[in-house]
This record gives sequence, structure tokens and C-alpha cells, in this order.
Amino acid sequence: MSKVLTLQIRDDVYEPLLKKANQIGQTPEQIAIEWIENQIKTLTDDPLLQLAGICESKITNVSDRHDEYIGQSLRNDDE
Repeated sequence: MSKVLTLQIRDDVYEPLLKKANQIGQTPEQIAIEWIENQIKTLTDDPLLQLAGICESKITNVSDRHDEYIGQSLRNDDE
């Protein structure tokens, strides 16, 4: 089963989408559907997501600042 989803996008988004579609012989709709499907698959198939919430910590903003925390940890390991 499938559903119809109507999107309104700005011209500055649509024009590059249309250009890419023309280059590869697809419609903008086909490219958008493929991109959405890939993003959903990435979200639902992320093996690291299974680890979410298994560790207790006083840090509450890891999802927003994880790169910063990883960088700090790497710098600390080099010292």
C-alpha cells in the first residue's frame, strides 16, 4: 500500500532537484521518494541506535554535543 504526500518546496530547493533529475533521467518526485526512503532506512536500521539509553550519565545533551565530547575524549587520550 502507498500514500500520496504533497510537498511544497522553495524554488532554491526545487531547481537543483530538477537539474539532478534531468541529469540522471528521473523525475524530481522519483529522486525525492528515493531520498526519503533512504533516510527512513538509515534511521530505522542504525545499529548504534540499539545502544541508546543503555548507559547512565549526568550528561543530558549527548545527542546535541556528541562530536565535542568525542573530541575531548580523544584529546585526553593523547595527553
